[in-house]
Amino acid sequence: MKTQRSNRIPTVAGLFAVSLLAACGSMSSKSMANSQAGLPASIQVPAGNKVAWETVGVGEITYECRAKADMKNQTEWVFAGPKAVLNDRQGKQVGTYYGPPATWEAMDGSKLTGTQVAVAPSGEGNLPYQLVKANPALGAGALTGVTYIQRVALKGGVAPNTPCTQATLGQKSQVQYQADYLFWKAN
Repeated sequence: MKTQRSNRIPTVAGLFAVSLLAACGSMSSKSMANSQAGLPASIQVPAGNKVAWETVGVGEITYECRAKADMKNQTEWVFAGPKAVLNDRQGKQVGTYYGPPATWEAMDGSKLTGTQVAVAPSGEGNLPYQLVKANPALGAGALTGVTYIQRVALKGGVAPNTPCTQATLGQKSQVQYQADYLFWKAN
C-alpha cells in the first residue's frame, strides 16, 4: 500500500505538471508574438494598426566582400540580400522573402516591398529588429492593405566571421537566420 501511494504521488505531481504545461501551451503564441511590450520603442508599430498575418522566416542572408565606400583600400562584408521561406506557426509554407529589393510574397501571389523606418539591436549574433513601412501590395491577397512589417524573434543572420580582404573581393557568403515577420494592417 505504501509503495502504491509513493508511486501515486509522482503521478499526481506529474499530471499537475502536464496540465500546467498544457495551460501554458494553450496561451496564444499570437498574443505573445504580437505584443509590443519589451520591444524597443523605435520599432514598435504605431497605434491604429493590428496584426493581420504572422510568419516565421527561415533562410539565409547573403553577404558580399566589397571595398568600403569611403575607404577603397579597406574591405567589409556588405548585405547583398535575403532568401527565405515564410511559414505559418504550424510550419506550413505560406510565402517567400527575397531581394533586393526586399520583397515579401504570399503563396496567393500578392507581394510587397517597403521602406525601412527603424532598426534596433536584438542581441549578439542576431540581425537587428526592424520596422518597415509597406508600399502598396501588388496583387490581391494576404498582403493587400499591409501598412507595416515588423521583424522580431531573431536568430542569426549577421555577417560572416571569415576574413574579407582585397584578395577575397567579390566573394559571397550565405549565413543562416530565422525571424518572425509580423504584417500589420490599419484597424
